[in-house]
Amino acid sequence: MRSMLIVSSLVVLSGCGECCRNIRENDSVCNSGRVEALSADTWAKSEWIAVKGEIGAPAASEMSASGTSRFMREITNAKVVKSAKWMTTALGVYELYVNGKIIGDDFLKPGFTHVKHTRRSFTYDITRYINRDAGAKNILASDVSAGWWRDKIVNYHGKKSAFRAVLELVYEDGSKELIGTDDETWTGIVGGPVLRAAIFDGELYDARISPPVLAEGATAFGCEVSTEFSGEILPSDGGEVLLRRDLALKPIEMYVWSKVEAADKEKEIFGKVVKDREYKDGDIIELAEGETLIVDFGQNCAGVVEYKFEADEGTTLTMLPGEMLNDRNGERVRGNDGPGGSLYRENLRIPNEGMRNVYTFGKRAQTPIVYHPRFTFFGYRYASITATGKVKIHSLRSIPVTSISKEMERGKLVTGNKDVNKLISNIYWGQLSNYLSVPTDCPQRNERLGWSNDTLVFCEAGMYNADTSKFFDKWMRDLCDSRDDEGGFPSVAPFAQYGNETFNLGWADVGVFVPYRVWKHLGYKRIIEENYEAMKKFVKKIDEIKYNMEGKRWIYADWVSYERYCSSGNHFGGWSKDPEPTKYRLYLAANYWLMDARMMVEVAEALGKTEDAKWFAESEKRAMNYIRENFVEEDGLLSKIFRDMQTPSLYALKNGIVTGDAAEKTKEMLLKNICEHGECLQTGFLGTYIIMDTLSEHGMTDVAYTLLLQHKNPSWLYSVDQGATTIWERWNSYTLDKGFGPVGMNSFNHYAFGAVLGWMYKTMAGIMTDPATPGFKNIILAPQPDKRMGYVEAEYKIPSGGVVKSAWRYERDTFIWKFTIPEGSTASVKVPGESESKTYEAGTYIIKKK
Repeated sequence: MRSMLIVSSLVVLSGCGECCRNIRENDSVCNSGRVEALSADTWAKSEWIAVKGEIGAPAASEMSASGTSRFMREITNAKVVKSAKWMTTALGVYELYVNGKIIGDDFLKPGFTHVKHTRRSFTYDITRYINRDAGAKNILASDVSAGWWRDKIVNYHGKKSAFRAVLELVYEDGSKELIGTDDETWTGIVGGPVLRAAIFDGELYDARISPPVLAEGATAFGCEVSTEFSGEILPSDGGEVLLRRDLALKPIEMYVWSKVEAADKEKEIFGKVVKDREYKDGDIIELAEGETLIVDFGQNCAGVVEYKFEADEGTTLTMLPGEMLNDRNGERVRGNDGPGGSLYRENLRIPNEGMRNVYTFGKRAQTPIVYHPRFTFFGYRYASITATGKVKIHSLRSIPVTSISKEMERGKLVTGNKDVNKLISNIYWGQLSNYLSVPTDCPQRNERLGWSNDTLVFCEAGMYNADTSKFFDKWMRDLCDSRDDEGGFPSVAPFAQYGNETFNLGWADVGVFVPYRVWKHLGYKRIIEENYEAMKKFVKKIDEIKYNMEGKRWIYADWVSYERYCSSGNHFGGWSKDPEPTKYRLYLAANYWLMDARMMVEVAEALGKTEDAKWFAESEKRAMNYIRENFVEEDGLLSKIFRDMQTPSLYALKNGIVTGDAAEKTKEMLLKNICEHGECLQTGFLGTYIIMDTLSEHGMTDVAYTLLLQHKNPSWLYSVDQGATTIWERWNSYTLDKGFGPVGMNSFNHYAFGAVLGWMYKTMAGIMTDPATPGFKNIILAPQPDKRMGYVEAEYKIPSGGVVKSAWRYERDTFIWKFTIPEGSTASVKVPGESESKTYEAGTYIIKKK
């Protein structure tokens, strides 16, 4: 029976031509939108199935197990079909086919979730893709790769890829039939054109193999019930990954090289590539064996390269992605790993084992093939392409991969300073690249993890770019899945290769910060309702232990700060035996205890939990008393050992730890510190995201503008001057004068420092929500302008759907401000220089003031 099924599948699927074997130029040609999932009890009609027999074990290197599993079944209609829905999920990244046509415009399904606890399902209306006549046959199929299940990113947790699905057929007579996956009627093989695919590996595709096919060395045809996953299957409702074709990037420079000049092995100089030919977009590129094509797409992003190309059967093309090119003459002392003008990959940390796309051509078609990988993604700006024979490339595009859809986007911000505008663009692209199923830290190297502090510091800024309510709904489930028994939130979520430690100050607190901020900013109350008990348990525990995790190995504190105690950023923290850094970290931890408790008072009150609100208020008092007893001297100032540091002073001011004369003296010391460092910030992750708001809240907005407009290192515009197109992990990840930074931790797409965007919208443009009425039910408009900006124009689509606008400029000494309040809204408007706000109704207003 099974062998007959395979033959039938081969006949039907191989007959669909390039739609099944290669990806069409416009994915939507074969795509069907998602629909509401079938009822949860429908899953009882199905089983998890895996390919029977042995599957290749992971290699000794970072590369994952080889092979992609394909599951198939031929369905015969009992009657005339009125409609068909297919509810699906998998262990591993999967794609769906109905009669050879790819189904769904979602990418990298089912996304990154906790390997033990949660899988997400995707349901599609496939009515228009099936043969509906009574007695007609249809072929259902799915390819399932290793991704996020049995690859390095989750320490090869899964042993086999698996698939689970239920098909609902509604017949013309009103009756229904449910057909689920099982080990009797479904066929499985390890084979097909996708030879290897994983998150870090990339994708190896052999177009000579028509799917499905039993390739040489592949396992038997049968399926078996998989028992590896016993968690919950939930419908996908946020965090879906997609291809942003509307943002497709064209090459801005392309050249072919084959020779190197001026190399000097003794002096460790790789030399510089000699450009044989240069191309522009629209040219037909011809690439031969022994040549290398360098493509600059002009923008760092998470994405995939899409090719329109042709070559003789058996020719193999290899694409290596990278964020930078080697510079000058390839001097090793500058950190180069190859000749100037060639692709730089050393910061990927596994440049020789992973991050690649290898395509072997099949029988030459009548028209050029359009292809992009479907089971992985890359972080890159540049592509280095080689081939084993002659390849003709008709076009190349970089297609961004993200969980931020065009429909989710909300804000626009433009200033009179081109460098600041570039910074705003860099922040936007950093968010697109790193909001990818989970809020990752970076999209390029062998990491791509849901680091919680990156998320904490950036989440408010990110909400000005996009409505991330559903995205964080999904990720909060990942975070809660990854807690420990005491309620500690981890440093990374979902569970991954590392970063799973809990109660890490400034990291674990994301479990309170994200729900609170999403609720306040977007008015999305569901997120605090669903996560309240987890938030409560966490704060109860840190109150019990006074957030003292002394002895815990992994403590990151003010990560990549320039200040002492954690200045290098090259180590992974840890409680030092030295009492000073220990005291500093206890101080920071106590501040997070204070802020967590303070937020939980509001959350509990909003949910009607009066007694809890009282307890959290008492916890807030305990935290404040603890801080003042242990970290404030008799003169009312912070402990002498760190009162001259920026980050401790910022928290003292922000949280009201110092008051009166002590607060004024703390401000003076902070300003002196900034001045002594050349009017540059010195803060790391924990200090940078609060510095601008804190300065403005304490009457120092002019200093905040000075920091924003600073070009020296460290500053936001320093990386812009070095050619950045996204936010970098370090302020000086690359410098024109010295070259590349340390490769152990040097990402050129790391969005955390982009948190400054929140201040730009709130203070520079003056658009913010009223904290008393979450979700912009009442808008606060209160810009704090600075002539150095020239002008500012901002707009933001509030959760109710209207658009609030704020635009100001100076004409000589006259301040001109035009703002719009959308219909159905009110705004508390504060004109610069005035102490009181006034309530305005919907409309457009112009205010002029000298």
